[in-house]
Amino acid sequence: MKLQEFGIDGMTIELARLDDIMETEGLVKAEHWDYERITYDRKFSMVEGTFYLRIMGYAIEGDVGGRHAVIKLITPLLGKHYYPHGVEYGEDEEFPIQVKQASENILKRVKEKLDPLQV
Repeated sequence: MKLQEFGIDGMTIELARLDDIMETEGLVKAEHWDYERITYDRKFSMVEGTFYLRIMGYAIEGDVGGRHAVIKLITPLLGKHYYPHGVEYGEDEEFPIQVKQASENILKRVKEKLDPLQV
């Protein structure tokens, strides 16, 4: 499910600052990057299943491995994990209201923190 209404897609920010913001909101980068792209995930484990809020971006200057990149963010996604196939982001997926609300609140806070730091 695309989460377009939060205004995060298209924002640009320095990678080091982005890492700090995402970490404060519980979004983990882990091994989800290469030299051009980066992904931050927030995992929600519920009785109904495992869900992920995913915020992705790509380098428009520098490279992610060097930590001196400028990242342009794309539309965040909410997905449900299906073992062993992976995460599905379809619009017809069902998400618990707690996961939706938590994801919306996280995205609002991220947006507020990103606004003054735009590159």
